[in-house]
This record gives sequence, C-alpha cells and structure tokens, in this order.
Amino acid sequence: MTRVLVAGLGNMGLSHALAHHRQDAAEIVGLVNRSGVVKHPELAGYPVFTDFREALATAQPDLVVIATYSDTHADYAVEAMEAGAHVFVEKPLATTVADAQRVVACARQTGRKLVVGYILRHHPSWVRLIEEARKLGGPYVFRMNLNQQSSGAEWETHKALMETTAPIVDCGVHYVDVWCQITDAEPVKVHGMGLRLSDEIATDMYNYGQFQVSFDDGSVGWYEAGWGPMMSETAFFVKDVVSPAGSVSIVEDDKGASSDVDGHTRVGGLLVHRPDGDNRIDLPGEPGHQDLCDAEQAYMLRAISEDIDLTRHMQDAVKSLAICLAADESIRTGQSVTLKEQTP
Repeated sequence: MTRVLVAGLGNMGLSHALAHHRQDAAEIVGLVNRSGVVKHPELAGYPVFTDFREALATAQPDLVVIATYSDTHADYAVEAMEAGAHVFVEKPLATTVADAQRVVACARQTGRKLVVGYILRHHPSWVRLIEEARKLGGPYVFRMNLNQQSSGAEWETHKALMETTAPIVDCGVHYVDVWCQITDAEPVKVHGMGLRLSDEIATDMYNYGQFQVSFDDGSVGWYEAGWGPMMSETAFFVKDVVSPAGSVSIVEDDKGASSDVDGHTRVGGLLVHRPDGDNRIDLPGEPGHQDLCDAEQAYMLRAISEDIDLTRHMQDAVKSLAICLAADESIRTGQSVTLKEQTP
C-alpha cells in the first residue's frame, strides 16, 4: 500500500486526491490545504495540514502529489524526494529551467520516481494523434492553440495563476510536450509576442501570447494562448500537425465553451490527410477530466511498483518547459531566444 500525501486541493489537486481515495493500492495519509478546510465529502476524515513541511515530516509518505502554485513546485519536489518520497508534480515542473534541472537531478540522485502532470500523455486519443503524426514522418509544422474566454470564478482562477505564470507557459507546456513526443529533435530558437489586455493583472504580466519555435530537424511550431473575458471563442481550439506526407488534425463538431475543462482534452475524432485521400478516425468514449486524473495517478503508482524508466519523460518535461519559458522571455524582452540543450 502506497502512502500518499496530496499538497494543494484546487481543481487539479482535488481530482488527484479523489483518484487516490478511490485507488485500492493507495492510502492517503495527509492533505495539505492553506485554509485547513477540506469540503469534499469523500475526503472527510483524512489528516489535514496547512504547512507542507510539517505534513511531510508527520505523514512520512511514500508518494507526494504536488498541485500547489507553480512557484512552489521545485522546492516541494526536492524536499519530498530528499525525504524519501516519490513525486508527482503538476505542470509546469518549475518556473525556471535551472529549477527544473535541479528537480530532475534530485530524482536521479535519490533514485525516486518523478512524474510531471502532462495529462495528455494518458489520453488515448492524444496518444493516437502522436502515433499517426510519427507515421507521417517529419519535418513537422505544429499548429496549436488554446484560448479561454473566462469570466466570474474562472477569471479569478486565471488571475491567481497569472500572479506567477503566463498562459503560454501554464497551458503551453501540455501541447509543446506533445510536439516533443512527435519529433525527437532539439529546439533551436524561439520568438514570442504578447499583450496585456486587462488592468486586472499586474503591469508586467500579459494574458495573451503566442510564439514560434524552430527545431534542429527543420520542424517548426506555433502556439497561442489567451485568458480572460475579452477573448474570442472563434478558432480557440486548433490542433494540427503537418508534414511533407500529409497532416493529422483534431476534429470536433461541438467543443463547447472555451473555458470548459473537459473540452481542453476532448478529441472526438482525428482527420489524417494524405495527398491520395483522407481518413477520418472516430474516437468515441472520450475520458473526462476525472478519468484522466485517475489514469495519471494509476500510472504514477505503476511507475513505482514496476520501476518504469522515466528518463525520456523527464527530458521532455524539461525541454517543453524550456521552450515555453524562452517564449516568455522573448515576449518580455522583445528579442528572439536561442536555446541550448536543456536536459541535464
């Protein structure tokens, strides 16, 4: 039985806690929440802490699930691994490349398992998209975006996230990770631009951004993300991969509202295009958000029990973060950023 400590009970943390609550191979030994209050009825009765370090020392977990704000991820992950625990950390892995490399180095030194919360890696339809794209062969053009027209509580959540992380980093790492699984190439250069579209966020933050990245195999990628009540819901969800042999695209007749969490991962179908014809791949039975979190945590437990080699996973996590952080730097400085190999 794996003893689990869950830190952070927001949208993702709550889902991860419920996944372990319902998992026979796991036992929750503590929940960390700044308010000290856990409202979900299924989680009543578990020990609740307001301080992460106290929880780590008291609960002595085998696995720590970190779903706090991004600026705590690296320190919490290192402290957990040095205390002997394996770690599942929500994306992004860290807020700097140096911190991401520090976390990966700690995982290697301690022999602990480190899994980053890239939920699309556990979505059967996205796995199929990657398989179909790799069959086409590169070099590739990646065209992806996720804009969210948020208001009310959703806008408040986005504003809180933007206290530490821009939308192109928070959301972008998911989709750039998909690119990294399709092409094995290294990123070479990133150029980004963005704009602050609201007086409700800090003057040095922007809630709309886009960037372009080039890889050393000739592949290029484009990503766009924006949050807020002003965002358009026209073409808010574009997911295309193009190669000399054709293209593969996510197609969906009704995505729902751009702020719908389930809609961010929903595929519904793929369209594989080749010059000699098109092939529509229907993918019924889409998993929902909680299903995907259940799958993530089941994989985390298997990684521990089966000693799964996570080397490539960690390399891609650092690489995708490096690209998005370079885009953020480019937006803030107005200069393109040349990348060196990022993985330790």
